[in-house]
Amino acid sequence: MGELRGVVAPFVVPGPSGVAVRDRLKHLSADDENVLRLVGDHLGSLASRDLKARCAAGLDHDGDAWAERKRLLTGQSSSRWAGSITKATHDQWALARRAQLAHLQGLQAGVRTVAHRLSLPLQEKGTKHAPGGYRNRREWFAKRRRLHVLEDRLEAAQADWRAGVVRVVRGGKRLLNTRHHLPAAHLTEAEWRARWQAGRRFLAADGESGKRYGNETIRVTPGGEVSIKLPAPLAYLANAPHGRYVLAARVAFAHRGEQWRDRITTNRAVAYRIHHDVLRDRWYLTASWTIPPVATLPLAAARARGMVGVDTNADHLAAWRLDAHGNPVGAPLRFRYDLSGTAGHRDAQVRHALTRLLHVAQRHNLAIAIEDLDFASEKTREKHGRRKRFRKLISGMPVSRLRARLVSMAAELGITIVAVDPAYTSRWGAQHWQKPLTSKTRKTTRHDSAAVAVARRALGHRIRRRTAPPPAHQSDGQEHRTAQAGYGTRGGEETRPRIPGPRTRSAGTGHGANAGDQGTQHRSECPAEHESLQDSPPLSF
Repeated sequence: MGELRGVVAPFVVPGPSGVAVRDRLKHLSADDENVLRLVGDHLGSLASRDLKARCAAGLDHDGDAWAERKRLLTGQSSSRWAGSITKATHDQWALARRAQLAHLQGLQAGVRTVAHRLSLPLQEKGTKHAPGGYRNRREWFAKRRRLHVLEDRLEAAQADWRAGVVRVVRGGKRLLNTRHHLPAAHLTEAEWRARWQAGRRFLAADGESGKRYGNETIRVTPGGEVSIKLPAPLAYLANAPHGRYVLAARVAFAHRGEQWRDRITTNRAVAYRIHHDVLRDRWYLTASWTIPPVATLPLAAARARGMVGVDTNADHLAAWRLDAHGNPVGAPLRFRYDLSGTAGHRDAQVRHALTRLLHVAQRHNLAIAIEDLDFASEKTREKHGRRKRFRKLISGMPVSRLRARLVSMAAELGITIVAVDPAYTSRWGAQHWQKPLTSKTRKTTRHDSAAVAVARRALGHRIRRRTAPPPAHQSDGQEHRTAQAGYGTRGGEETRPRIPGPRTRSAGTGHGANAGDQGTQHRSECPAEHESLQDSPPLSF
């Protein structure tokens, strides 16, 4: 058996730092839609040219170059529009740079894995942490060729990284490639062109505190009136003073509407974005702003009443409520979701499952313990080979979407989220809790026992149950209890005191001491959970 790695200590997840709400722009006139298209296309062309200039500058870009780019855009739009475009360009380039680094690390991992497997004899068995050799000579030869392909790609990616070269497609690379496969996508050229133009439009303005209603470029009044500051070349389209165009639509944010109204009435910054949903032929307005960090409870306070442990799976959340001593309470819970269909359907399914989970935690006034999952290194084709079903399974788990939704929704309800290391939770949970929690009327699954393990780790307890001694060594007969003692019970793990007087089947003087330190005994789960850590996984929240 390989050496067990250290386990990261549980931590309280910080709350969200921003808010975004959306509402539909209803009852737009034909002139309104025409103006939005003209302004979006004009600013989109400026954003494309600015992004091209930023990518050409590469690593040599500095503050002076940024100011020069903004100066060139100001004459063709306005100072505030130019500021929004250059900031969006900077963020897009930085995102592409981070994606390039992730791609580079993935190639390096693939090269290492293939080279390791090629160095092993054929049909050599692997371990949990390293794959074995290839099955036959034919597969070995094919992977040898793939190693050369990966090495060539890695060399090209490293050259681009050193030179600061990134490749960005405004509108999306996937949509761009769809242009060459229109019959397979069931699209006509006109339909594709409409999506492409909508994806490349730019209608976003950053907020500015101290200005009227928190934004001078896209202004929304407390009554819901939306007006846009037109770029200089399109100022002739204005229907209001000072080069502004007022839309016929009115907005009223149903979600967080009071918070939004409080901000704009005090002239605090609110950023807006207008986009067109081509499939539904609808226009939407998104408002966003930053919020101060949400005050989180200390870990000790979050553990005071117990915890709801959650095991994340590809099609459901398995949960179980535990008391403060680590004992399961009630029956296991299961919140299912279906991740097939459109993105909107998948998002709604995740929100519904999380809502039910949060209502359970709110009803019992408990914190939620969830695994700090990260499958970035587990999806590689080189590691799992032909196990396509398993790769599809872990790729389909909504880790990023679920954790972002959970943190945001829990902050609104005042529920604390505790993240724990996912190491060995499924294995040890099944080993120590699946059979004891199974009865004639209840079948405990591996996922249910993993939820218990997650909650116990968040509470600071070891995952294993307290094991009863053999009958011959039980001081209270054949009914020695195995229940978990209180976490703060004094002497709960110490040697039992020597009781004077005659005893049946008792050891002689000096030989009746029990093992005071259970960590020194041979256990299936070592006390590595309480040791210091060397390699901590990245924070998922």
